Amino acid sequence: MSTNQHPRQSIAWIPNLVYTGARFESGLALVCDEAGTILEVVRADELRAARKINLPRRALLPGLVNAHSHAFQRVLRGRTEYRTPQRSFSRGLPPAGPVSSPTLNEVDSFWTWREMMYSAAMRLTPDDIYHASRMAFLEMALSGITSVGEFHYLHHAPDGNSYDDPNLLAKEVLRAAGDVGLRIALLRVAYARSGFQTAVNPKQRRFIEGDPQIYLKNVEALAKSVRTPSEGNATSNALADARATASAWIGVSPHSVRAVPLNYLKDVIAYANEHDLKVHMHVAEQPAEVSACIEEHGRTPVALLQTEGLLSERFTAVHAIHVTPKAVRSFAQTHAMVCACPTTERNLGDGVVPADQYLKHDVAICLGTDSHAQIDLLEDARELEYHLRLQKLERAVLSVGSPSVSEGNSGDEALPNGRASDTARLLFDCATINGARSIGAPGGVFEAGRPADFFTVDLDDPSIAGASRDDLLPAIVFSLSRAAVQEVVVNGKPIVSEGQHLIQEEVVERYNELQKRLWG
Repeated sequence: MSTNQHPRQSIAWIPNLVYTGARFESGLALVCDEAGTILEVVRADELRAARKINLPRRALLPGLVNAHSHAFQRVLRGRTEYRTPQRSFSRGLPPAGPVSSPTLNEVDSFWTWREMMYSAAMRLTPDDIYHASRMAFLEMALSGITSVGEFHYLHHAPDGNSYDDPNLLAKEVLRAAGDVGLRIALLRVAYARSGFQTAVNPKQRRFIEGDPQIYLKNVEALAKSVRTPSEGNATSNALADARATASAWIGVSPHSVRAVPLNYLKDVIAYANEHDLKVHMHVAEQPAEVSACIEEHGRTPVALLQTEGLLSERFTAVHAIHVTPKAVRSFAQTHAMVCACPTTERNLGDGVVPADQYLKHDVAICLGTDSHAQIDLLEDARELEYHLRLQKLERAVLSVGSPSVSEGNSGDEALPNGRASDTARLLFDCATINGARSIGAPGGVFEAGRPADFFTVDLDDPSIAGASRDDLLPAIVFSLSRAAVQEVVVNGKPIVSEGQHLIQEEVVERYNELQKRLWG
């Protein structure tokens, strides 16, 4: 579009610097129409008709995409940071039966944390879930996140009975995201059992939908509920993407191999394939999960998914920590993605995602904040690299110039030559472009026709002050404080201005009340 053809309602955002995907450039403006769609990125001195919004001392970047969230778990923050001997058991294995007398020298792990998570999940009302979710989404917005993939598995009332509307709790989460202003992929979770040859756990009764047809019926009902009336009158094929607007849509999420039997899993993924829905699944987060899968199926989780033809470009394996080299190649061959959640994985002692091996085989990695022990997607990005540095005792492990990832990558990308460092750019892509692909979000880059989803950072914030244009991206990826985020815009509409969300005070107040009720 020529600059003199901008409609009168168009808006031009004019910061000091714009991240164009290869570098930061000065003198540019991001122009969008009244509907929030990007028209172009153009020289600011060529603007004619657009309304101008100056953003002095700001750098403007595409909005971050959080591919894995359990919003209700925000209520757990700070409540689990102690050893729990009353629920301790041997390393890596969940209890098969009654827990024996506690001892202080046994290992605290994911499995003990899970018991504390259940204690909160069993007590949350629909209204509580709305307020907890709204708090999590508020914190995401304040850190520059504009889209989230919500891995939602709370379905029933605390007694295990279905609500009159089986999707009531999912709709509360969708409402919370809408009120905060985030785009959301509601990844509705299939959860059928406690595990292979494992007794029913009454603390999981809010999750369980034992019949795949009931689960799929509820998925379809939820998809219809988020569609516009005109789309709701369309043919059944309109279920693809289950998208009402570009702000809310549905995907499917078999929880894990331990929670979903194989035939159930096949039904869910066949449905996703038929309707072109995104599929997310916890895979190989814990050694116990891998061992149990081998016991049940004679194969590891990734081998099971591969040999049964369940991996595809629609599939995102969340965590995928305890994997073999063959498993890495399986993801590469099928174009499946991996979602790493380093701040949660370090908090739970899960292990380190072998990101260097995934990148060596061109497996795309996205990022999630998962349990919300911390909500800062750039922290997840930097920890993807930092965990490997600690493990390998070397620096810049994920640089394309590193022997760890040089296969399958172009060596001429190793030198900045005035561009952002290759490691920083790669990690920022994980937090934007790759996340958008994983959950089906429309953002991630500044291109004509895409929505204007972006955030700005204060160039004078102490965490990045003094950075030059060429080293600004690594300064942001490796050092930025969340306090530096100033504006957050979704679909051309500001939701955060000068570091404050429009409804921040009310959200925090109601969340404080929830925590007092929940924890006394």
